[in-house]
Amino acid sequence: MERIRHQAGDGPAAIPVDALPALDGELVVDTASRAALADDFGHTAHRLPLAVLRPASVADVAAMLRFAAAHGLRATPRGQGHATGGQAQVSDGVVIDMRTLDTVHKVLPDRVVVDAGARWSDVLVATVPSGLTPPVLTDCVELTVGGTLAVGGVGGTSHLHGLQTDNVLELEVVTGDGRVRTCSPNYDRPLFEAALAGLGQCVVIVRATLRLVSAQSSVRRHRLHYGDPRRLLAAQRRLVTHHRFDHVTGHARPDEHGGWAYVLEVGRFHTPPATAEDETALADIAPWDGEVETKDLPYLDFVSGTGRDGDEPPAAGEWTRAHPWLGAFLPDLSAGEAVADVMATLTGEEVGEGGRVVVHPTTTDRFNTPLFRVPGGPVVVHVALLRAAPPDDPAAMARITSASRAFSERVRAAGGAVHPTGTPPLTRDDWQAHFGPVWPRFAAAKGRYDPHHVLTPGQRIFLS
Repeated sequence: MERIRHQAGDGPAAIPVDALPALDGELVVDTASRAALADDFGHTAHRLPLAVLRPASVADVAAMLRFAAAHGLRATPRGQGHATGGQAQVSDGVVIDMRTLDTVHKVLPDRVVVDAGARWSDVLVATVPSGLTPPVLTDCVELTVGGTLAVGGVGGTSHLHGLQTDNVLELEVVTGDGRVRTCSPNYDRPLFEAALAGLGQCVVIVRATLRLVSAQSSVRRHRLHYGDPRRLLAAQRRLVTHHRFDHVTGHARPDEHGGWAYVLEVGRFHTPPATAEDETALADIAPWDGEVETKDLPYLDFVSGTGRDGDEPPAAGEWTRAHPWLGAFLPDLSAGEAVADVMATLTGEEVGEGGRVVVHPTTTDRFNTPLFRVPGGPVVVHVALLRAAPPDDPAAMARITSASRAFSERVRAAGGAVHPTGTPPLTRDDWQAHFGPVWPRFAAAKGRYDPHHVLTPGQRIFLS
């Protein structure tokens, strides 16, 4: 390779290789490496990068961002590629493959220091043997720490501990102009708040110090079945507001009659000989259908997904299917009607084999991340349409796109907020409406920390 080509200004330009910075890792430009990162879990967007950086140090990330700023390139960090709409892709720019920065540096009695490219499962493997765990985990612990901190990170324990971003003690970041900086709630707080749930717009998170809590060894999991979403929501609402269980989630799946089966899942963490039993915990919630399904699981199995939403592994080929996902947060008062309306117009065929619908209320009194936007009120309801479809079926994708627009409109009409990690692209006006009162602060942070607008164009937040 003699030179790297990119589009800049009024026409194509070329950057000689000898202008590239010295790196501890490597910058690769072969077609296979670039093509592998021109896709993501959604399989709905495909943007071919100019090059892929595999950093071996934080200094590599900083050097590449300085290079990008100097030469009019754009760059985006990428973890496990679990985005569903090309958010971590970049055309004719540089993808920073954060998976090569994946060290868990040290575990202390109340915190762990970890590189952003480490998976949450790596964190668990390092902390659980010491009787410690991150307080909040998403449904998939194979995502990277930096990836979920860039979007917020909500889970089944959020009613007790807030978001994953609410449990960060310190960050090391690289700004869009290539400066390595440390920030925390008490030191450079504006930078700290621009990084967390900032969708990669202002900084690349490269290392995080995370709060830890005691990890119990076992989980007693109960599943309760409901025939309609309103009763499911009523039961969940009571459980999260009364803090009766450590873990509360719920979902809907197509049933054999063409309708929907609603499942409430709760878990109580304990370490024998302490008991998990509390006979009154389910006594006064909305009545369920059939018998309670109860199962005891090791803590690590439970939080890693074994025995959670499904005891069976994904169907063959599931991860190669398109995943045009879309999530939202609804106000508690309008959630029942809105969820019922959405589910009445949704079919199992539209959700697809292996798809499901998340229905999960949580309290918000422990949410303290300014850029993570949810409706006001003490309880919000997380609803996510986790669809699966053949990636080579344009008609199916067109139907899903139309349905997603309708869902988004229904959410906004109900006073809710569409979660910005979904597949459908948002316009500049959509983004301003989404961030609402914090938009001016966010836009100012973009100008301060990424003055050349290098970072994460795939979100299309600040593109005109």
